[in-house]
Amino acid sequence: MLPLEDSFNFDFNERSLEGRVVLVAGATGGLGSATAALLAREGAALVAGYLGERERAKTLKQALEARYKTTVCLVEGDIADPAVRARYVATADAIREGLYGLVCFTGDPARVKFEEVTDADLHDSLQKNYVSPLLLAREAAARMKQRGIEGSIVLLSTMQAVAAFESSINYAAPKTALIQAARIMAKQYGGPGGIRVNVVAPGVNRAGMALKSIESGKYDFYVEQGIIPRFGRPEDVARVVRLLLEPDNYITGQVITVDGGLTLRRDRG
Repeated sequence: MLPLEDSFNFDFNERSLEGRVVLVAGATGGLGSATAALLAREGAALVAGYLGERERAKTLKQALEARYKTTVCLVEGDIADPAVRARYVATADAIREGLYGLVCFTGDPARVKFEEVTDADLHDSLQKNYVSPLLLAREAAARMKQRGIEGSIVLLSTMQAVAAFESSINYAAPKTALIQAARIMAKQYGGPGGIRVNVVAPGVNRAGMALKSIESGKYDFYVEQGIIPRFGRPEDVARVVRLLLEPDNYITGQVITVDGGLTLRRDRG
């Protein structure tokens, strides 16, 4: 029998992402930049994918490299383009020991009333919120498997995909499909030495378009009625992503809803 003091000797890794190459698609957004910052602080080598916001991307790179003494490589382009997806993955896989992790924050809230939505609107939402992230994940997984890397993929959904919110069909439906696709990929790519695939579903966060809605007072009801203790912050999502990326993590095929309990209690008022 072990001495009593040895029975409390637990193995908690520190900076387990140090030196790992992580591709963050959508890194210049509120959630993406917070996650990139946390991963950089953990010592990860980052490839930051972005669409159009070149100056913001350059500023992010400079800030993270100066603050955390890590490497940030920028890649520009729309992941709806197969050539861009290939470039994202190839860029990350050419660094150090190759691509270890993918975090995909890309998408579009698709805020069109269902009564007014057109075929084109639905196809556009499906492309941005389901097809493009899914195919980027497939590209990343193929490269990881080719190298024999035990990697991790984290995709972004929404609380609207795990609970029924009025007027959210054209956004929630593709994000719901993405959750199911992630579960299938987790099963298909998993096992010893395989790839873990998980999904984060944020609630009302102080980031992106939701920030404007918060500032307008649209969601004050949720806090005033005690449905949630506060609005979400980008850091809340970043911490969950870090957990899911950590090597030897025991979580796969799951969706973690980061919403302060909003989907549990939203109809209470």
